Amino acid sequence: MSTLGDMLNLKFDSLLDFAEAFPNEEACIKYLEQLIWYGIPVSPFNRASKVYTCANGKYFCKETKKYFTIKTGTMFENSKVSLRQWFMATYLVTSNSSGCSATNLARKIGVTRKTAHYMLLKLSVNLGFENRNKLSNVVEVDESYVGGKNKNRHRDKRYKGVQGRAAKDKVPVFGMIERDGKLNAFVVNDVGSKTLTKWVARFVTPSSVVMSDEWKSYNCLNSHYEHHIVEHGKGQYVSESAHTNTMEGFWSILKSSICSVYRHVSRKYMQYYVNSSVFRYNTRKMSDCERMLWALQHSTKNITQGELIHGFRNKIRVKAYAA
Repeated sequence: MSTLGDMLNLKFDSLLDFAEAFPNEEACIKYLEQLIWYGIPVSPFNRASKVYTCANGKYFCKETKKYFTIKTGTMFENSKVSLRQWFMATYLVTSNSSGCSATNLARKIGVTRKTAHYMLLKLSVNLGFENRNKLSNVVEVDESYVGGKNKNRHRDKRYKGVQGRAAKDKVPVFGMIERDGKLNAFVVNDVGSKTLTKWVARFVTPSSVVMSDEWKSYNCLNSHYEHHIVEHGKGQYVSESAHTNTMEGFWSILKSSICSVYRHVSRKYMQYYVNSSVFRYNTRKMSDCERMLWALQHSTKNITQGELIHGFRNKIRVKAYAA
């Protein structure tokens, strides 16, 4: 078996290289064991327990008397999709700058569209680890609304009494980005001062300098941070070093990926699409290979279909991050 250094230094720049690196299911299993366990099996039920190697790629936890594999406790657990298909899906999703639609993924890896959609959601949940960063120094904050224009909707799907930006017909998303650093972005119920303050307090350190536009909900930041404002309503977009152009740039990337790749996204799953875009933005300086391996190394959340459809989104709201 290759050493850990050889496994982690694996490089590929194309689908042909990918196919050579992972020619079969066994190669994927061995690589994932090196990537997550560093070659030494660890029980997902009791990390301190002694582990015995069994036949057919299984292991036995001495303390809990349970069998497990490298897939146990990860997004691959109980999946009928092969690990090689999962690897390919991860590569396609993370290497494409705008993401990958369920229809396109289904064609590329040979599964149904329903299965591909489920895989994309599970991947997006696990990619959310890059959406939990502590931010400091100079931090830009901004809110945006994601959704099509009301006038472009079919007549029977238009909202009455809605003009411009409104949470009624669009999804509000709040973002924070450290200059030359990481980005966090979350779907929110509203853009009121109470909601935005909770997010900022959770992720932005108190000694930071916060940049925002003139939206009134940001006024409450004055008592907790050094707060600089640019007044977009007056045509001011840069005031000395104060601006929110970096955050605005991410909104452009997010909306462009939705328009060009997904075409339509539901309000229910919006956070998953945001997670994927945040991951690609935060890892933009990595190679495609490094980005895929970074994602696989953090594929440790096993989310059921019921949680994805009905309840998991509730776990990624402000209360989940409250101190």
